[in-house]
Amino acid sequence: MTYPDTLDWMFAQLPMYQRQGKTAFKKDLTNTLNFTTHLNHPEKDFKSVHVAGTNGKGSTSHMIASILQEAGYKVGLYTSPHLKDFRERIRINGETVSKQFVIGFIKRNRAFLQENKLSFFEMTVGMAFDYFSKQKVDIAVVEVGMGGRLDSTNILTPEVSVITNIGMDHTQFLGDTLELIAGEKAGIIKNNVPVVIGETQIETKPVFDQKAEEHSSKIVYADQLVHKTYPSDLVGTYQSKNIKTAHQTILELRSKGFVISEEHIKKGLLNVVKNTGLLGRWQVISEAPKVVCDTGHNREGLGYVMHQVLNQIFDQLHIVFGVVNDKDLASIVDLLPQEAIYYFCKPDMPRGKDAEELRNELSKYGINGTSYKSVNEAYQSALKDASRKDFIFVGGSTFVVAEII
Repeated sequence: MTYPDTLDWMFAQLPMYQRQGKTAFKKDLTNTLNFTTHLNHPEKDFKSVHVAGTNGKGSTSHMIASILQEAGYKVGLYTSPHLKDFRERIRINGETVSKQFVIGFIKRNRAFLQENKLSFFEMTVGMAFDYFSKQKVDIAVVEVGMGGRLDSTNILTPEVSVITNIGMDHTQFLGDTLELIAGEKAGIIKNNVPVVIGETQIETKPVFDQKAEEHSSKIVYADQLVHKTYPSDLVGTYQSKNIKTAHQTILELRSKGFVISEEHIKKGLLNVVKNTGLLGRWQVISEAPKVVCDTGHNREGLGYVMHQVLNQIFDQLHIVFGVVNDKDLASIVDLLPQEAIYYFCKPDMPRGKDAEELRNELSKYGINGTSYKSVNEAYQSALKDASRKDFIFVGGSTFVVAEII
């Protein structure tokens, strides 16, 4: 099998949440435990940092990995979803997993995957852990896919657990209150493993405190302890919270014997993109007109991004916007500036919401624009309409961003 053949098989055979939605979601660890037993428990062969949260967990994971790389460690990094190529999900010191490893892994385990009906995410977790084990990483930074308690990554016993923040996202799976969602995220807290919470929230603090006490785990709130702010190449103003969370996590690792200097922290935060290959976080595509894309898509994430958009200086704001079909538009509509010119589009995947439907629904809220057949057509139209002093924002969905970078 070639690499494209292998990807075709994976996408066709294995249920994938990003493409299909809740029909692909497995709220159970049985498959993952069976698969890692089949793989001879690779998750036990390396140290790890486990990162959950509603927003910021991807950026925070990349920051932690970058700092550890600067300190000279061989660092695995597992994140999701990917933007351009599946291999972005699995990296060591910024280098993506090889095509040959992906091909070989599927070839060796194809019968097991088919017989046990694993989801795409369950398979990916097994592949990442197997790769990190075989490559003998010093430590892996592992991002939770969704929730925490029943996420496939939650078979790890990490050096530090990290929960960035809690917001209203994936409520059909995790619960419809901040307390219930926090309970699911708190499921990554392990016995005697320190946990770093990125953001102190009145509703969620009692949940985390109780869970940490049950597991005899030290708990620290980064926003209360870290007062120094480091500059970073991740320039969104919303990254300040993630910087504090990453810094506090590094301090916890340092207390466990990891040798990480102040200089490593500074360099790591200034070179996140270079060291890890992170894409889609306040990513500047062009300067005249200024074009920025960002993957923030739930209420909290989009709120941070829109706040930064409206703080830019421009003559006219253009927004290329698309969402998935289970997006609760009512929960984000007040964040969308009515004075912008909108270019509605459908991401090129089964879960993408029809652009004309999106236009019709948002027009009821006074948000008006034109619908286009594709993300690229919408983006090209925005570029054509915008003057050099205008600002173009591209977002609403990870999948919209993926099509233009």
